[in-house]
Parts: sequence; structure tokens; C-alpha cells
Amino acid sequence: MEVSKMENIYSTNIKRLCDALAEHSQFDPNLYDKFDVKRGLRNKDGTGVVAGITKVCNVHGYVVDEGEKVPAEGELYYRGYNINDIVENVQKDGRFGFEEVVFLLLTGKLPTKEALDAFTDYISERRELPSNFVVDMILKAPSKNIMNKLGRSILALYSYDDKCEDASLLNEMRIACDLIAKLPVIMVHAYQAKKSYYDHRSMIMHPLIKEQTIAETILSLMRLDRQFTRDEACLLDTLLMLHAEHGGGNNSAFACRVLTSSGTDAYSAYAAAIGALKGPRHGGANIKVMQMLENFKENVKNWEDEGQVADHIKKVLKKEANDGSGLVYGMGHAVYTVSDPRAKILKKKAFELAAGQEIEAEFKLLDTIERLTPDIMKEVKGIDKAVCANVDMYSGLVYKMLHIPEELYTPLFAVSRIAGWSAHRIEEKITGKRIIRPAYKAVASKREYRPINERE
Repeated sequence: MEVSKMENIYSTNIKRLCDALAEHSQFDPNLYDKFDVKRGLRNKDGTGVVAGITKVCNVHGYVVDEGEKVPAEGELYYRGYNINDIVENVQKDGRFGFEEVVFLLLTGKLPTKEALDAFTDYISERRELPSNFVVDMILKAPSKNIMNKLGRSILALYSYDDKCEDASLLNEMRIACDLIAKLPVIMVHAYQAKKSYYDHRSMIMHPLIKEQTIAETILSLMRLDRQFTRDEACLLDTLLMLHAEHGGGNNSAFACRVLTSSGTDAYSAYAAAIGALKGPRHGGANIKVMQMLENFKENVKNWEDEGQVADHIKKVLKKEANDGSGLVYGMGHAVYTVSDPRAKILKKKAFELAAGQEIEAEFKLLDTIERLTPDIMKEVKGIDKAVCANVDMYSGLVYKMLHIPEELYTPLFAVSRIAGWSAHRIEEKITGKRIIRPAYKAVASKREYRPINERE
């Protein structure tokens, strides 16, 4: 049979299945209220349903006063330490901080200089990928989406590990450190393979330099001439610190903990977290911000005219501009209300480095969008709640300033967040001791089985 005829048959059959599914899958959305369903595991006031206890991280964005949610300045704590203090002191010392953050998240304590040096050296030693891994697992099966390749590569590493099912704490820590070390290398190699196979551009594979930090390694492997400035590496290091962890309730960390609670292996749990982060409602949001920024640049003649910017924000909110979603990407967060501490830190650092450069105008445009959006949202949508910029508002533009391609925005998030996932997986194994299984209310009516020759 001709290929086109076969395709038509397949298409017809698939449509028939979809039509049947649509007919028997619909239900009244009012049932969510009737049965008090916590959609998205969120309460009606926007607070999260408490599903666990953690010592890894605290995300604070509001207070509950006499049963009412009251906006508050955002705060983020890694193992009890304020992220502002961590970043500020690292920058004051003029050193890199991501490895220190990883140590803190994994162990619960800040390292001494000797402990940090030893840990950094160990991570550097673990970067090397297994023999033939790059050829067999990356070059022979390139992917258009780097997140897809990260997930597949993590699952593939299971096959290279003789202790892949060893659930001891010692082995869990070894796997965590291995993936923290290897994921940046896999990411860059996967991008090079994608660039060659799909974009028909030159592929460059540089050897590793063990003395480099994780931030330096990423820039060194990615750039043709391997050259970068200290400021560039420190800025990327700051991004890695800010993205490393965000509480057990964020979608990818929760996915990791759900799989962990079933008793599955570490590689499966981390691959699930990658899959969750890949979604545009989670890790892919900074790309949406960059696409929205391009829309503003094309449609606002004078970026410094707040009236023109405000007019376009209104069009976006009314679904008359950008992608028609009615969303100003980068604005709003599930927890933060008055401010996102990560966005404040990143914005300050980015504006310092962008000063005097051509890209400074784009940062100023984002700043204007951030300042004007809350009041315009109240005017257009009648939303009377605190709305602030989240870290995605500026992270994409920072990546652009570092000459990092858009395909790597979300993978870089994963390269950083693997530290938090590891901490949550190990904590779940130590303290959880119970499979995570929420309930769903069944609303399908009972039906009597009919013999096949009596069906319509």
C-alpha cells in the first residue's frame, strides 16, 4: 500500500480515537468546587497545600494573618541561610559560589575553605563522561530539544553504573555528585550535536580543563575560542546560585520526590525532574519573556516612552498582542507577592554589567514593563493583588548578554537545579518513608457491560 494511503488510514483511526475520548472525558468544571478539589495542590487563597516537611529550603512570599494571605517581601533560604547573604558574601570575596551552594544543599552546612577546595576538586574529577558516551548517546541520536537529551542521557548513565540500584546513602551521594559534575558537559555536547545535525553549523568539542569552576567550564566548552571574562563567569555563577533550589513544592522537585517515594532508582527520579522542568509553565518561562520582549521591541517605537509601553502592555493583557495568551511573562509567582529576591539580585548585577552596552536599552525596557504592569493589570483585569517580577523576567536577557543561545536557557536551569533535586531526593529517602499518593475524586457513572455484537 502507498505511504500516503497508509498515513490517511492512520490519521483517520487516530481521529476516531480522539473523538471517542473527547466525548467521554468531559465533566462539569464546577465539580472542582463541589468536591473542594485543590487544583494544582493550591488552596483557594493561592497558598500551597502542605504535602511534606523539609530542611532544604524555605521560600517565603507572604504571611497569613487571621486567615488572610498578606503580601510580604520575598525571601529565599538555603538550609536556613538567606540567599542575599550567600550571594553578597561570595561577590564581596570576589570568588565563585555555586560549588559552595551545592555543598551547602547536599550536606546542610557551609564548608570550610579546605572542605570546599576538596569538594570542588572532586566535582572536577567527576566531569569526564564514560568512554564512548558522547558518540553513542549524544552524537548518534541528536535531539532538537536539549532538555530531552539531558533526560535521556541521565537515564543512559544508569546503564554505565554498576551500582545503579544501590540505595545506600553513600551511593546516593556519589550519583548526585556525578550528575552535578556531568550535566553541564552533557548539555554543551548535546547543543553542539544539535547545532551540527539540525542547524548545519560547525560542531566544536573542547577538552575539559579540570581547574575551572562549573560556570567557567560551561563558558569554556561553549565558546569557539574558549575566551570569557571574569565578570562573565561570575555573572553565570550568580545565576547558577540563584537557580539551584526553590523548595520542595516546586514542580520539578516535587516530581523528583514523588518518584523517590516509590523506591525507584536515582537516575529515574532525576530524569523525571528534567521532564517537569522542561515545561513552559516551569523552566521554560524565561524563553517566553524573551519572545515577549521581541514583540515589545517591534511594536513600541520609543522604548523610553512609558505611555507607549503602557499601551502595548494593555494590548498584551487584552490578548491583542504578543502570543494572545493575555499574560505578561515574567510577572507573577505562585509564592512571591511583593518581590522575588532572585529577580532583585539578578537585576542589580545585570544592570551593572550592561551599563554602556547596547543591550542596556533592552534591560531598561524590561524594567519599564516590570514597573508598569501591576497597575495596568488592576486597570485591565481588575486583579487587586500584589504582582511582582520573578527571576525569569531578567534571566533570559542575562543569558543573551553572555552570548548563550536560547536553546540552553532551560537546560542551564537544570544544570543548576540538579543540586536542589539531589538534596530533596536524599531527604525524601531519609525522612519520607511513604509513597506519595494523593486522591482523585472519580465522577464517572457506572455502566453495564454490553457484548460486542450489541454495541453501537
